[in-house]
Amino acid sequence: MNRINTLFNIRYPIIQAGMIWASGWRLASAVSNAGGLGLIGSGSMYPHVLKEHIQKCKEATDKPFGVNVPLLYPDIDKLMAIILEEKVPIVFTSAGNPKTWTPVLKAAGVKVVHVVSSSLFAEKSEAAGVDAVVAEGFEAGGHNGREETTSMVLIPAVAAKVKIPVIAAGGISSGRAMLAAFALGAEGVQVGSRFVATPEASSHINFKKAILDAQEGDTMLSMKKLTPVRLIKNHFYDVVKAAEDSGADVAALKAILGRARAKTGMFEGNLSEGELEIGQVSALIHEIKPAAEIVADIWEEFEAVRKQFTTY
Repeated sequence: MNRINTLFNIRYPIIQAGMIWASGWRLASAVSNAGGLGLIGSGSMYPHVLKEHIQKCKEATDKPFGVNVPLLYPDIDKLMAIILEEKVPIVFTSAGNPKTWTPVLKAAGVKVVHVVSSSLFAEKSEAAGVDAVVAEGFEAGGHNGREETTSMVLIPAVAAKVKIPVIAAGGISSGRAMLAAFALGAEGVQVGSRFVATPEASSHINFKKAILDAQEGDTMLSMKKLTPVRLIKNHFYDVVKAAEDSGADVAALKAILGRARAKTGMFEGNLSEGELEIGQVSALIHEIKPAAEIVADIWEEFEAVRKQFTTY
């Protein structure tokens, strides 16, 4: 047991990331039932949809679960109202100032974790009163930090600056990677991409298969003038890259992005014109398997490799 197990009252310090168009109540409840911490990704949900997912998750598990909330998203007030009304015990926030909502959530007895991409933001999050931080390296999928700091550098940098527990994210899909993160100062891991390739993930099967086909170098950070996001290279990515290379401004990039581009790719399965958000670790994912098996596999490998290294 460590501080992450105790903080969330979970068996394994393995957190499933809140991901748009992938992590609804089915995935979150499956991970929580398996001993980890499942998170509902509210970023792609209207308030009434989030409420439905929270209620269904309560029915599907009696274990702790949480909600991930990107603070830059519209309807943030309504999303938080639903979370408080439904008495969600754990909230992970990202992409915004933790000072805004942490005091409100903490006053309601909610455990709060903020996702950071630098040790400076980690210190600010600690000062804002969060219970833990997620140090998310440049390898991670979805929206990413502009600093482009990799997990191998970010995790120890953050661990050296804060007293609260550090959860590592970015490039983690195995027990070996989890052990490496712990060696660098983490007390838990947040796993995203690996849980997309599960039957419980709500993303389209075409997207899941694209993850299995991905090789090293098939993802790139894109749209840095807007909100940086790591994508699988496809026709949409090529159009964005050509525009960026030619000096397109924010307005031009917004016009190319349009509306519901991530939904088109990740939820509807259009692999050419959609935004396919996934991490570099997709190159190491080779099969679709149940979330509970992934939790067990990560923990068993973590324990086996940890014991192996104690013999040195």
